[in-house]
Amino acid sequence: MRRDRFKKDTTAKNYYEDRFYVAPQSPKFDVLGSKFEDDLKALDGLVLNSYVEFDQMVVFVDKNDNLKALEKLKEFGYEILSELSGVDFIHQRGGIEVFYQLLSIKHKRRARVKCFVKNGEFLQSATSLYKSANWAERELYDMMGVWIENHPNLKRILMPDDWYGHPLLKSYPLHGDEAAKWYEVDKIFGREYRDIVGEENRDSAFIDSKDTFNFSRIYHETEYGGVEPSEAYLQEYQEKGGVPFIKHATRDKFKILKKRR
Repeated sequence: MRRDRFKKDTTAKNYYEDRFYVAPQSPKFDVLGSKFEDDLKALDGLVLNSYVEFDQMVVFVDKNDNLKALEKLKEFGYEILSELSGVDFIHQRGGIEVFYQLLSIKHKRRARVKCFVKNGEFLQSATSLYKSANWAERELYDMMGVWIENHPNLKRILMPDDWYGHPLLKSYPLHGDEAAKWYEVDKIFGREYRDIVGEENRDSAFIDSKDTFNFSRIYHETEYGGVEPSEAYLQEYQEKGGVPFIKHATRDKFKILKKRR
């Protein structure tokens, strides 16, 4: 994986070391005296820090107490785990800040539980409390590399099983690393075809007018091996006679539906 070397870029030095720069902060209020006071008391001394932000309670707990905090909040009425993910603070603090977004339909409230997981440490799985944690924790592991202990099926969920690295880390290159550049070429053709096929293009905005397959030049599409037309034309994408029970649709014969049946 490529190392993050942007802080050594002298042209961007002022941006990162501007002593007058003050990061914008959202307003935060004390939990005590708010409608979340009973919610905080339910956690019974597990909280390291807390505040109210955007009409929801935010609490920080030790990573080893994540299940205790979630269980107490669930008993209090937070019956839904709507989101679970993390924020990369590896460069500043050497780990990932994991958050659990909770919803209480009973009390019509939202709460967020945060904990910090250092590199190489494990986090206890919350699947025994919330079923929605199953896929979310797999995604957390797949995208950010957080190891989840006691998860029933901890393996990649978005990337292939043999993928190298975790794509949502800030140090991960936007266009993929060296292994990603050749992944599909090696899988489909074999490493010996790297020089023949060439590296993969992972820029979705890139259009090559000299693409061998002519798939990427809009209004000049041709079949495989065909001659690229010099004049632009509107491509018909439905095969003639390919779908016998649907009338062939052409661009010059269209009808706008004003209402649905």
